[in-house]
Amino acid sequence: MLDAPCRNPYVLSAHFVRAVHRMTMPTKPILIAPAPELRKLCTPVDAVDERINRLMKDMLDTMYHADGIGLAAPQIGILERVIVLDVARRDEPSAPMCLANPEVLWASKDTSTHNEGCLSFPDLYADVTRPASVHVRYLDQDNQSREIEATDLLAVCLQHEIDHLNGVLFVDHLSKLKRDMILRKLKKGRKGAEAA
Repeated sequence: MLDAPCRNPYVLSAHFVRAVHRMTMPTKPILIAPAPELRKLCTPVDAVDERINRLMKDMLDTMYHADGIGLAAPQIGILERVIVLDVARRDEPSAPMCLANPEVLWASKDTSTHNEGCLSFPDLYADVTRPASVHVRYLDQDNQSREIEATDLLAVCLQHEIDHLNGVLFVDHLSKLKRDMILRKLKKGRKGAEAA
């Protein structure tokens, strides 16, 4: 059996998929804040073609390798409106999503607060309040228009990654005091890494 928690040996857990990607898949470098590309507005893709599908696959490989649950194209220096995510828990089957030109059509008035992190802010987390549910339209990997109603972690991840496409970072949703604390920690961590 490939993965003990899976009943069906052909259904791989999210934990197993991430572990395999960390060992075998080539990845793109993830930009770390304050990289200027992270503040740029991304352009829509004309269509989800072979090039965009390759980008989506590379982004998934990179996201899994970094043990993340979401990644936006500007985080690897590509200023196009493409995001990938997989919010499956470690004991669930992997459930990757690839979205081009995602847009929030509706957001609930109800809010929820989740502890968020970001691959462009390594090892830094903060509580962020966002709409509790969203309705999103996007192009899938077959260039078909789709819509999804999302709640809980999926809603958080979609909003976080769509923010990236608009040059907005999760720290922008924090008070100035909390944002400055995170930016100081990031700067201190970078200096420590350069000294090592």
